[in-house]
Amino acid sequence: MKRWLKWALVALVLVVLGVSVMRALSARKIQQATVAKLATQAEQVVIELGAADVVQAKTRELSPGLAISGALKAINSAVVKARVPGELQGLTLREGDAVKAGQVIARIDSSEYQSRVRQAQQQAESAKGQVDIAKRAFDNNRSLVEQGFISKTALESSIATLASAEANYRAAQAGTEIATKALEDTVLKAPISGLISQRLAQPGERVAVEARIVEIVDLSRLELEASLSGTESLEVRLGQNAVLQIEGATKAVKARVVRINPSAVVGSRAVLVYLAVEPTPGLRQGMFAQGSLVTDRLQALLVPLSAVRTDEPKPYVQLLSQQQVVHQSVEMGVRGEVDGQTMVAVKGVPENALLIAGSVGSLRTGTAVKFSQTPNTTPVAK
Repeated sequence: MKRWLKWALVALVLVVLGVSVMRALSARKIQQATVAKLATQAEQVVIELGAADVVQAKTRELSPGLAISGALKAINSAVVKARVPGELQGLTLREGDAVKAGQVIARIDSSEYQSRVRQAQQQAESAKGQVDIAKRAFDNNRSLVEQGFISKTALESSIATLASAEANYRAAQAGTEIATKALEDTVLKAPISGLISQRLAQPGERVAVEARIVEIVDLSRLELEASLSGTESLEVRLGQNAVLQIEGATKAVKARVVRINPSAVVGSRAVLVYLAVEPTPGLRQGMFAQGSLVTDRLQALLVPLSAVRTDEPKPYVQLLSQQQVVHQSVEMGVRGEVDGQTMVAVKGVPENALLIAGSVGSLRTGTAVKFSQTPNTTPVAK
């Protein structure tokens, strides 16, 4: 091959490579320009917010407290039990029926106990007759001794006989009282006023001593038995208030600490605290309640707990500054309930700062925002 032809081929190859490089560089520049344009367009996206999508950091009174929970329990309740064995009669009350203190609830068949009373009375009468006989014998012997017809030994024997007869008479009287008491125990009465919560026996059933017949609860006074750790119990004082949410109820119920158990529960070392629940229609024993026991009151810069985000290493809020979103790190403090909403004290944001509500979600720093409706808040001072 001629030398000039070789140089021509090399030159052609170089030209082709140069054209390819130029095309690649041109394509890369076009791609970079497209990406930059898209990024600019993304930055220019404006998020439209409503009045409910922002919250304001304000200094307010906070009542931090302890979380408590437990079942409601009637302060006054009673279980009516059989005091004597026998057949149960006359029990007509059922769950939910109202009773008054002293009301007859049921009876135990009294036929046997009436017979025992009569038997005891007759034994007492017989013993009384023996006392009369021994008394006459004693009087006669004392007269004979005074006249010298018999010795004093016979009189002493009469004294012993009289004492024995009198003792037997007193024992018979006690037996009568016992039989009468057993007869009275066949009548079962309500010890307190309230409602029947359980019926534990049926008419015609033969019951034993201490058999449970019915349970009565007084719903006019309910309390919550809350279990707290030893450390938490140190913050509790008599008279402190609490707000409870009863399972199934729409309104919160107030309660107050009335008693604190002086001893910790063996094993768990928990301390039981008792709160009297404000009388509220519809509450029942056994309902589950949970809430917050107020242990202190303080002034702090508060924001809704839902507005503080924790998807980064440090907690932060989405602050609105000059119509743009700014991620501002905050230091969280105590928590508490304010107007039914969980609030938290924070440091790191200015007073009256506008924040994105937790319901909006996460927005990128620098996102522009506008309002479809002016929020009812005090604007941040610029």
